[in-house]
Amino acid sequence: MRATMRAAGIALCACAAAAGGAARAAVERVEVTERTPFAGGMSFGAAGAYEKIRGVAHFALDPNAAANARIVDLKLAPRDARGRVVFDSPFVMLRPVKARDSTLIYDVNNRGNIGILGQVNGRSPALNDPTTAADAGDGFLMRHGFTLLFSAWTWDVAPPPPGGKPLVFAPPVAKGPGGAAITGPVENEFTVDAPAEVATYAGMAGLTYEPATPDDPKAVLTARARPNDPRVPLARASWRFVAPAQPGGPGRVRLDGGFRPGVLYELTYVTKDPKVTAAGLAGIRDLLAWFRDHPFEGAPAPKQELIFGISQSGRLIGRMLHDGLDVDETGRLAFQGAYLEVPGGGGSGGFNSRFVQPTRHPSMLQEHDHPSDAFPFTTAPSKDPVSGRTASLLDHAADAHGKTPKVMFANTSAEFWNRDASLIGTTPDGAHDVAPAPGVRLYAFMGSQHYVGRSHVRAPYLNCVSTTDHYLPMRALILALDRWTAGGAEPPPSAYPRIADGGLLSVASYGAAFPKGIGLTPPTDNLHEQRLDFGPRFEREGIADRIPPAKGPDYVSRVPAPDADGNDRGGVRMIEMEVPLGTHTGWNLRAPETGFAWATARFDGSFVPFARTEAERRAAKDPRPSLAARYPTREAYVAKVKAAAAAQVKAGFLLPEDVDRAVAENLGLYDRLQGHEPADRSCEYLFAP
Repeated sequence: MRATMRAAGIALCACAAAAGGAARAAVERVEVTERTPFAGGMSFGAAGAYEKIRGVAHFALDPNAAANARIVDLKLAPRDARGRVVFDSPFVMLRPVKARDSTLIYDVNNRGNIGILGQVNGRSPALNDPTTAADAGDGFLMRHGFTLLFSAWTWDVAPPPPGGKPLVFAPPVAKGPGGAAITGPVENEFTVDAPAEVATYAGMAGLTYEPATPDDPKAVLTARARPNDPRVPLARASWRFVAPAQPGGPGRVRLDGGFRPGVLYELTYVTKDPKVTAAGLAGIRDLLAWFRDHPFEGAPAPKQELIFGISQSGRLIGRMLHDGLDVDETGRLAFQGAYLEVPGGGGSGGFNSRFVQPTRHPSMLQEHDHPSDAFPFTTAPSKDPVSGRTASLLDHAADAHGKTPKVMFANTSAEFWNRDASLIGTTPDGAHDVAPAPGVRLYAFMGSQHYVGRSHVRAPYLNCVSTTDHYLPMRALILALDRWTAGGAEPPPSAYPRIADGGLLSVASYGAAFPKGIGLTPPTDNLHEQRLDFGPRFEREGIADRIPPAKGPDYVSRVPAPDADGNDRGGVRMIEMEVPLGTHTGWNLRAPETGFAWATARFDGSFVPFARTEAERRAAKDPRPSLAARYPTREAYVAKVKAAAAAQVKAGFLLPEDVDRAVAENLGLYDRLQGHEPADRSCEYLFAP
């Protein structure tokens, strides 16, 4: 393969279609700064060798275009001589050297980091810079010939470790008349897991807006025990701002006597210079639209474009659909299909308002007051009984011909407890099911947590994590989405718990149904968003006049119903649920020494194995049948696992190429459990040596 290196700043591709709607394309030019073989030129099956291309895309948004009307503060951003708002974004592309008839997948990075390779290929690239064969993991996406595209869209990314290459966006900054600074209030909620004299107040692995006045004497720091408790101000003389731990890092505060676990702290002050954050969303849209329409570096345009996002990045895709930012300035869809992995109920998360911090999102503890999940949640119309409004997530997502992208939502059990996941399939009062729109699928990976569990210790939670592998059905569904959007076979039907068949319950009903005496005590609550009132300008202009916001009634979220073993019913029936070795939950409680013992972990689930023998079961007074009672021999267990794998293949949630891996993973845990003594509180047995 020919490898060339281009000097930065030399424009190699100019986007300028001469006629028709394409002349309004918002990417003005694309420059390539690096082009090298990927993975040392190794071949990925029939797809052959891959190459890596780095570059910079240059954008010019028309503030008066209908497609950009919903971008908050865009009209207040500086403009060039043509009246356009200009900015740029770095990008990275991995593609087959012989890139013909390839589907392009845009991976929405998470806090500047590439996500799809870690979960789908099994290996996150070192330093966020995919280069080597090791960075390709098992090569799944490459073997299937996908072109992968990554670019910067968010600004609030904390400085990386040495050598790291996060994708960080520098958005336009909104200004007032005559270029005057725009000011406004912001709040920052934070906690500590151990006593600390100094604490960071930015969101997870992120940055925040800092005070407009250094060490602002009017800033307010409050403390309270629970989110809805009254805020108790701490004397201004008792705390002070301190410099970041590293240049460019998040701000910190020092408190006399120190910060304590079990206390929710909130820091508010006036900041300035709001970033036009949703310009980053428009940048994703327009970069995809540009590649949709243009050959690039000797290869034709992709056959189709898909967008993929994990967690906060999945919620960003939801916001793009909510605001119509999937439709470009020419009135065409920028992507034909979308996969939202573990987004919870977040289809309207905080990515498009003034002074928004994209890194932040609600948990059981902090950031309840951050603009995040809000009605509408469902992809088909539903009615909010409080406001009386009827709407759907896709109301603004259709192109000029009324077509919307095909969309897959995939949540785990953890999102029902910690991210309002039930609301994408029910009315806002949790009373009735709402079927998804025809071009949408809802999937729930039951017994799984937000990511496949990797912690070898219980701390800071009570239980060992759940290692249920929902990355395998993700692989099958990505290929299904590719076929579906190309006009091929439809993907598996939605597999999501429903109210009508008893698959969704209140937390109280869940606790009553959950088996007793198995070493797990269910939570007494789950996350349920409140209706937040930021003032009269927020809904139309994205400007919060009320910080913290006034609160209305909660949205009512439900959790999956447990079976007799405590495993969730319904949803996608993975091997771990069909041939269980223990109880897998989507929740884990915090250890009392970290404070907030009533709250669930943000992302983690729990696993408690079955007793090995009936004698051990009786000694522990465990109501669940033992492994020996369920699987008299190792061979009997293997036979059931293989049968469950075959059923998953038939249902479309497991690929034939992944059957051996699925069987090996489950059999490995079975063997380790046989050597695990009940008195051993360690979690090491969950993981292969």
